[in-house]
Amino acid sequence: MAAALGALRVLLPSSPPLSPSFQRPRRRRSTVLAMVQEQATQGASVTYAREMERLSAKESLLLAFKDAGGFQSLVSGKTTEMHRIDVNERIVGLERLNPTPRPTTSPFLEGRWNFEWFGAGSPGLRSPATLANLLGLDMLIKDGYANVTANLKFLNSIETKFLLRAKLSVEGPTRMKEEYIEGLLETPTVSEQAIPEQLKGAFGQATGTLQQLPASLRDAFTNGVTIPLSGTFQRLFMISYLDEEILIARDAMGAPDVLTRLDASPGQITADPVITEYES
Repeated sequence: MAAALGALRVLLPSSPPLSPSFQRPRRRRSTVLAMVQEQATQGASVTYAREMERLSAKESLLLAFKDAGGFQSLVSGKTTEMHRIDVNERIVGLERLNPTPRPTTSPFLEGRWNFEWFGAGSPGLRSPATLANLLGLDMLIKDGYANVTANLKFLNSIETKFLLRAKLSVEGPTRMKEEYIEGLLETPTVSEQAIPEQLKGAFGQATGTLQQLPASLRDAFTNGVTIPLSGTFQRLFMISYLDEEILIARDAMGAPDVLTRLDASPGQITADPVITEYES
């Protein structure tokens, strides 16, 4: 019996081993899978590192505003050159990490924003605080329009608001056009206790004169003064950075304005874009 089995083994050839060319695809698939997994891990690490860098740059910029004295120091002309350079460096550092490639059509653009920084100092904003003072400046962007509100104080006693309405047109992924429509100067509110002694007589005369005006004129003054501005001014600007908290825009000269969000959190913002078509 054993001899017969031995004869059969001699007569029947054994199955040949798998050739290397047949075994290679399995090893190749394993190698490719390992490479894909490694690249995915590296990609996630790079993305995480970039996001941490962006958040750090945002915090650094906000701290630079505080160190520079904030909005009041800027509009009164007290911000030093060193602080301006420091803030501008941090603005540039944050712009290169912009997470929104098409900010002009991003849902993050809509909302109420507070001005934190002006790139170019305006001489009109540098009057002595006892004469005129810009207390704050904010902007509401909605449905393709911008409504800017400036809170003003004159002679430390007269407070008013100037409202500016402008149309916004999208001209590219980062570029927009702003066209003024109208301005409104609200009726001032006066703190009589804060009026300088030398001006109280003039204030009393002005108040008396106002009361003597016809009712139609008096009501018009009470409702504020509207200033038509259509066709008077327009400008181009670009949005160099936008996320759920910070907006940076630069005018044609490259001067940056930095704004921070005042209204609801980004999670409550609609996902529909603000404007979807570019104007040529």
